[in-house]
Amino acid sequence: MPQVVLFQPQIPPNTGNVARTCAATNSELHLIEPLGFEINDRQLRRAGLDYWPWVKLQLHADFAAFSQHQLERGGRLLALSRQGARPYAQERFAANDWLLFGRETDGLPQEVLQSCSQSLAIPMAGSIEHGGGVRSLNLSVAVGVVLFEALRQLEP
Repeated sequence: MPQVVLFQPQIPPNTGNVARTCAATNSELHLIEPLGFEINDRQLRRAGLDYWPWVKLQLHADFAAFSQHQLERGGRLLALSRQGARPYAQERFAANDWLLFGRETDGLPQEVLQSCSQSLAIPMAGSIEHGGGVRSLNLSVAVGVVLFEALRQLEP
């Protein structure tokens, strides 16, 4: 089952929505600190509704601590970024992949991107790069899009 990793998330409802998606898909959720909120934030809990008992949540003190954990467990670390090298749907996902998503305001830092096995993008016809006005998708939407594609590919 692919793992979902949020790098220093800032907006509680986004993380709560991602947690709910992870509970629904039986995917682990890894949060890399510092967070832009307290883990017991009311908005975070509200967005996750009453699904929190089913969320497999792990907190990591920083990216180095997460990297050590990921290395011990194995699998590829796939970065999702506007600057991704190729569209996510062209990737052949594996059950032990780690899907890494950046901060809502500025994504993933270059040094984090460079430590990943691959960088992927979600194509957007209405993006700034294509003459539109959209910089990025909402974090929880992006997680859902990529996670469900990975799960679709991994279905027996």
